[in-house]
Amino acid sequence: MPEHLPPVVDRHLADLFARNRAWAAAVTRRESDFFERLAGQQNPRYFWIGCSDSRVPANEIVDLLPGELFVHRNVANVVVHTDLNCLSVMQFAIDMLKVRHVIVCGHYGCGGVQAALRGDRLGLSDNWLRHIQDVRDKHRVHLSQLPDAARAERLCELNVIEQVLHVCETTIVRDAWEGGHELSIHGWVYGLHDGLLHDLGVTVTAYHEVDNVYAAALAALG
Repeated sequence: MPEHLPPVVDRHLADLFARNRAWAAAVTRRESDFFERLAGQQNPRYFWIGCSDSRVPANEIVDLLPGELFVHRNVANVVVHTDLNCLSVMQFAIDMLKVRHVIVCGHYGCGGVQAALRGDRLGLSDNWLRHIQDVRDKHRVHLSQLPDAARAERLCELNVIEQVLHVCETTIVRDAWEGGHELSIHGWVYGLHDGLLHDLGVTVTAYHEVDNVYAAALAALG
């Protein structure tokens, strides 16, 4: 691997390469064999489906090292049954890496959820946010009973619960359960204001649990 910095016209991009070199050197000083070990294996126990928001770095908020968390991210942590990108990552995580836990993690203050709640027109991404608007419409009565300020946070929670349901309905997860794979699906929300994770009580470990766990999670929200 060449040691020199590659030619980069934009000084901001050059700064990223410089930061990378400094980071790699610092890691190597702490653990001289870190990258050698990392290159030799990938054995995560967890598959994280999260939001693309730059304020929600999956590994950092659960304090896990590279190689310990397999990650898929998209706008507003949505699981769509026709999204081959998400499904391919999920299949690799479950069938190849044999993860034990799938975590759908949303976050309060999610711009995608807020846009869906308001019905903003943003362009192409409107088609993606339509999935969250479906969640909004499904729970319209519940949301209408909340103060305006609380609706966006509640929709973040409802969206996570619905996406956990979608994960459980995939052929990937159902086949894994039918094949005896020990696998748990979880729904969490991250708080930008305090850095804390919140468990929404929507953990599913077998397909026959889905309906009861889903109903209980909704009931717990009031």
